[in-house]
Amino acid sequence: MGGKSFRDVVERSKPAALMVLVQVGYAVLNILYKLALNDGMDVRVLVFYRHIFAVAFIGPLAFFLERKSRPKLTWMILLQSFLCGLFGGTLTQSLYVASLKLTSATFANALSNLMPASTFILAVTFRLEILGIRTASGQAKVLGTLVGLGGATFLTLYKGPDINPWSTKKDLLKFHPKGDHHQAMPHEPAKRIMGAVLAIASTFSYSLWLIIQAKISRTYTCHYSSSALMSLMGAIQAIFIALCTNREMNQWRLGFNVRLLTIAYSGIVASGLIVTVTMWCIEKKGPLYASVFNPLQLVVVVLLSSPLLGERLHLGSVLGAVLIITGLYLVLWGKKKEATVVAETLGAKNISEPNNKEEETLTLGPQNVCMLNGREEETKTNASMP
Repeated sequence: MGGKSFRDVVERSKPAALMVLVQVGYAVLNILYKLALNDGMDVRVLVFYRHIFAVAFIGPLAFFLERKSRPKLTWMILLQSFLCGLFGGTLTQSLYVASLKLTSATFANALSNLMPASTFILAVTFRLEILGIRTASGQAKVLGTLVGLGGATFLTLYKGPDINPWSTKKDLLKFHPKGDHHQAMPHEPAKRIMGAVLAIASTFSYSLWLIIQAKISRTYTCHYSSSALMSLMGAIQAIFIALCTNREMNQWRLGFNVRLLTIAYSGIVASGLIVTVTMWCIEKKGPLYASVFNPLQLVVVVLLSSPLLGERLHLGSVLGAVLIITGLYLVLWGKKKEATVVAETLGAKNISEPNNKEEETLTLGPQNVCMLNGREEETKTNASMP
């Protein structure tokens, strides 16, 4: 009896434990990104190699696990996959990593929590979602969006005094002389503002991907194949951009160093294992449950970046991040409230399958980028991958 009870506790705790590990995994990715960039690695080359490693890992899984259930590949699917690779892969990752290069891991990661707000703005703009300003859910989403944007503005424009919670630091950046340690820190207002613009642009790009992915998921339901196809398209786009902007052979050579570690981790662990784990958790608990864990990534980044990278934590960053996370939870609460009202209304009309899954997906966030590929969001129904 006791053994059965213990197993039940373990099973109930598994989704939460896995989502904590997911956020820790993405936080580690931020640290590795920063180390590779400080080592002098080009942003576009890094993004290209991440896609290649992702294809190499996910491709065989898609071939063996979905070869009997995979729908026919059409020109429309290819076009939609190209757009998914562009907005969900190449642009999102390039913009985010560029922001990370100009600012800090804490700064860029805090702004990535604007994802639900940016998705809500685009969904209303494209008339995929009703504003509903007279309802409690609509008011919560609008207020959350405004609070999040206010937090982003505060984070960008106000720096404030340093906060140093650790007395000892192991600055790993100093071991990579090719990079410019001082340029990586957000000392200059111009870099701070440009980094914020790039980070916010990456959230809007990711939000566009969510909208497109919701469409492709209806006809191309094999998520491994969809992920592999998206990564392949992203790799084609990334290598074209990289070759046009950087033809130095030194940038393309890989040795047994932090660059190889970063791209292997980002392609295999972040775009492969973490995505699969996140999809499993979403399938068990839903997207809102997964989204609740996103701010934990920021906490882990702060705990790691300050002692390991020597990044200075400022009062403005803390206060801005608090506002952004508050806005995130307001938007998520509004989406949950809206989904509950819709389910009750449809249930009263004896409709057993409420079709609010696509809108639920639009609340998801983080930085990683192949994250919810191909699950009709979810009846899978986020992230996270950044």
